[in-house]
Amino acid sequence: MPSNDDNLLHYTPLVRKLALQLLARLPASVQLDDLIQAGMIGLLDAMRRYQESPEAQFETYATARIRGAMLDELRSQDWLPRSVRNKSRKIEGAIQKQEQARMRPPSESEVAAELGVSLIEYREMLNDAHGVQILHYEDFNREGEQETWHDASAADQATPLDALLAGDLRQALIDAIGALPEREKLLMSLCYEEGLNLKEIGAVLGVTEARVCQLRSQAVARIRTHLKDRAWQNLPSELHLAQVA
Repeated sequence: MPSNDDNLLHYTPLVRKLALQLLARLPASVQLDDLIQAGMIGLLDAMRRYQESPEAQFETYATARIRGAMLDELRSQDWLPRSVRNKSRKIEGAIQKQEQARMRPPSESEVAAELGVSLIEYREMLNDAHGVQILHYEDFNREGEQETWHDASAADQATPLDALLAGDLRQALIDAIGALPEREKLLMSLCYEEGLNLKEIGAVLGVTEARVCQLRSQAVARIRTHLKDRAWQNLPSELHLAQVA
């Protein structure tokens, strides 16, 4: 394994890349420098903890530590305003009621009617909900539960990343995305699989960047609703991802 100085120099671009990927799915109030600084701490932690083995390549291990450090920094800043969480809860509640009543994904007009607002007002709510992710660190802890994952060092102490990659949750996410309306399913694929930005996604879908944000917020709300309907016990009502990244 290269020296620590070599690793630090070699993997610094990776920290910036991961920060930019995460930043693209966060509100404008989040600063790139803050994410990079947290990511560098994660990289240093990875260098300190890593034990070389064929089963665990350093870059894979470091990527998990870097992302974890960035998300931990976001959580400590409590960057998602309470008003956004409240609007997200209302949207998800309306989607859930309409899905149960109609046995299919509800349209925007149907969700708006459930909320008792106009379609324009509903889309403004979707704009405001930009920044809510599919899963956040809080989603892996019950309300009021002691959070010790970031200090975990024993092999039997799972981290949020371990939980995210676990088979049951992974399959639940796959099922939730598969249940999306085709347009939103395509949007999520372009965003998370192809890595396109808002402008590029808008060009593919033939809509504005603002409309892409609205559709993405709605897709995330549908996915979170689907996970709750599956009775995923570690998803509390508090709606604080975002983007995995």
